[in-house]
Amino acid sequence: MHTYHLDINDPAFIYDPYPTLAHLRETLPVFYDEVWNKIFFLRYEDIANLLRDKRLGRSITHILSRDELGWPPPNPLTRDFDHFQENHMLDNEPPKHTRLKGLMMKAFTPARVEGLRGKIQGIVNELIDRAEDMGQMDLLRDYAEPLPVTVIAELLGVPKEDRHLLRPWSAKIVKLYELGFTDLQAREANQAVVEFSAYIRQLADERRRKPGPDLISALVEVEEQGDKLTPDELVANCILLLNAGHEATVNGTTAGFLALSRNPEQMEQAKEAAAKNHPEFFKLAVEELLRYDTPLPMFERWVLEDFEYKGIPLQRGQEVALMYASGNRDPRKFADPDRLDLTRAENQHLTFGLGIHYCIGAPLARLELQTSFQTLLKRLPNIHLATDRVEYAGGFVIRGHKAMPVAF
Repeated sequence: MHTYHLDINDPAFIYDPYPTLAHLRETLPVFYDEVWNKIFFLRYEDIANLLRDKRLGRSITHILSRDELGWPPPNPLTRDFDHFQENHMLDNEPPKHTRLKGLMMKAFTPARVEGLRGKIQGIVNELIDRAEDMGQMDLLRDYAEPLPVTVIAELLGVPKEDRHLLRPWSAKIVKLYELGFTDLQAREANQAVVEFSAYIRQLADERRRKPGPDLISALVEVEEQGDKLTPDELVANCILLLNAGHEATVNGTTAGFLALSRNPEQMEQAKEAAAKNHPEFFKLAVEELLRYDTPLPMFERWVLEDFEYKGIPLQRGQEVALMYASGNRDPRKFADPDRLDLTRAENQHLTFGLGIHYCIGAPLARLELQTSFQTLLKRLPNIHLATDRVEYAGGFVIRGHKAMPVAF
């Protein structure tokens, strides 16, 4: 296997990874990176196959001990973060994953998501009302962030006066999903887990005494019917829902708006559809925006047993990096993949994953993004970027923006 180092933290790569990914996809679609100690896969077919392959998983320590893996002792700076990771469904494998996901799905039902439609529309309208007379706003801070955080807060039943706590906690926690985080980031993430966990525990205790129509009440009920969520599992999965339930939507909103701004014909088409109230147009448009500039461009998997994939030996305990952003631009799967086409019908992108770890929040993210784009472009038809160069926040795994000034 070829070796190659891809510096995914290089600001130039974060700003525009697509030319590099396109070159590698054709010349070096699979390579081992000694610096990251991971095998990278860049083609759609390989990523899709490996996501569905049960010989790969999100965790490895249920099969091999840290000693067997040759790992150092656990980092004391991330003790509480590590405990959180052990208790949520995303970083577990069957049978624990099956059990946790089954319990979460009982509470996180399609009916509950659909029931949020009116609430989402109300939040979107309120955010635009606040900005409308100003003639400008930061699309990130004033629109993209508050929408999904408020929706998840509504879903969980977090009181309005406490919602300002959620995004800062989450922003610190997700720094540990980047490659090469610092000790300071580790300390801050760990402290955020401690504070967030204590807060959710307190809310859960209140809901036990006085249940409401919210998700925490539903999860408490699930916990108390035979097959239970433990208190730690309930806390960890609520934190996961906030983190996973808004990062993709925030980044999807700003990246999507940036893509429209750089493709004026597509922007005009979207504004026209918004003016005519065409929700079906925005269903396709959102899928294309999520494909074209992937909000969470890279996910990792552990090799759970030795096997060969297309002649490539994969050994138990190795880690693979699956470059969704590259797979979503693979010409073998998508016609003219570097062109933004909001009416693209064949669009089986990788953005929400595949296999048993497919994102359970995908229907909610889609609903938020469809409502968000349609309403924004209808109510602010003159909206446009108010800067020549948008800056990124500094990570690739969660590729978000520092700010996005717009005027209208």
